[in-house]
Amino acid sequence: MNNIVLITGANRGIGLELSRHYAAQNDQVIAVCRESSDEIENLAELVISGIDLTMDESMETVLQVLKMAHGNDFKIDLLINNAGLFQSETLSEMDFNQIREQFEVNTIAPLKVIHALLPHLKEGSKIANITSRMGSLEDNNSGSYYGYRASKAALNAFGKSLSIDLKPKGIAVAQLHPGFVQTRMVGFNGDLTPEQSAKGLSQQIEALNLENSGGFWHSNGEALPW
Repeated sequence: MNNIVLITGANRGIGLELSRHYAAQNDQVIAVCRESSDEIENLAELVISGIDLTMDESMETVLQVLKMAHGNDFKIDLLINNAGLFQSETLSEMDFNQIREQFEVNTIAPLKVIHALLPHLKEGSKIANITSRMGSLEDNNSGSYYGYRASKAALNAFGKSLSIDLKPKGIAVAQLHPGFVQTRMVGFNGDLTPEQSAKGLSQQIEALNLENSGGFWHSNGEALPW
């Protein structure tokens, strides 16, 4: 049977390429996004757009649509929390509302998604949180980016706890850094194309199991420091 794969932030960039990868494998892709796009409409089995994951009612909408499409007892094989927000703060240019927004999008929203969908995950399901090596405390050699760094570090902490709590249920969790990818988020600068990043991420997801659950990896397979 083909897998059901739910991806947030699936309408562009890394999320779109991950959607393309799994659709090419004949998996059923469920795309959750703020705004749809022609590309994702042509790839996904189901697109749930108009979703702001920082709003509590948005997950209720997602659940309602999923139940209408797949029944009350639908199961998800792979959940990829990809939606994210990157902004920059320095000591001389500090914006606390901006920091708060990044925590809402990058940290709290993924946990909301996982918590809401937990009844629809099963033994053998996997969760991939798309994080960043900028969330590594040890790897921070340049400072600044207060909101993004801290929100991704907090997401890593959530993911580690989830890997412990969900292991008895047979659900594996990974924190995955996509690399420096040429997306709109970083002004299309970067070392990797979205296609290259998605290929590496999918390989790490394929290798994820209960024995290595809770790890923090680069899309190239490198284990990253916390």
